[in-house]
Amino acid sequence: MIKAFILDLDGVITDTADFHFQAWKKCAASINITLDSTFNEQLKGISRLESLERILRSAGRQDDFTAIEKEQLANEKNNFYKSLLLQLTPDYILPGIRQLLTDIKDAGYKLGLASASKNAPTVLRALEIDGIFDGIADPNNVTNGKPAPDLFLQAAAKLGVRPVECIAIEDAKSGIEAINEAGMFSVGVGDRAFVQEADFLTSSTNELSLHSLIKAWQRKNGPE
Repeated sequence: MIKAFILDLDGVITDTADFHFQAWKKCAASINITLDSTFNEQLKGISRLESLERILRSAGRQDDFTAIEKEQLANEKNNFYKSLLLQLTPDYILPGIRQLLTDIKDAGYKLGLASASKNAPTVLRALEIDGIFDGIADPNNVTNGKPAPDLFLQAAAKLGVRPVECIAIEDAKSGIEAINEAGMFSVGVGDRAFVQEADFLTSSTNELSLHSLIKAWQRKNGPE
């Protein structure tokens, strides 16, 4: 029986991927590393420090900085990213998502968020939808980030539901892996090359509806 829906933030509810790219590009340039948009796809859905590690490894520079220096670089990136977030308004909610969130709540399901972003509360406030969520996973309080299932399991625990009672939505490969590992029904949005392991695929958020998600879950699990 479906009891809850758990969503990722970036690429599902809103798209601040370009903000992240601009911030990482500026951070990388400060240490003479060139970052392109293709490589940036590898940074979706993972933590800030792991993103930095991937950038450094791509240039063979992973041993050039101390742990403290890496923390400083990550903080510099985050400060620039947060300055870009000042541009966010409710208009940045992706197509179809506002209606989906409303329909989920009106139907009596619980709603959770599982984002690797430590800025998620700030983003939700800017979008003016922070009050709609029943439980928000805290990336500061999990042992492992995506693709480990920790964030999704924490979100389910905060909602008071079992993982098998959840439908979870992601746009990143690491996120789909995390959902599947958590034992939830996975919904992938966007480029199929990155979300092909999902139980149900859609090419855009505009194709998401409560009806289609329930029907997809029923095709795998049977009638509720």
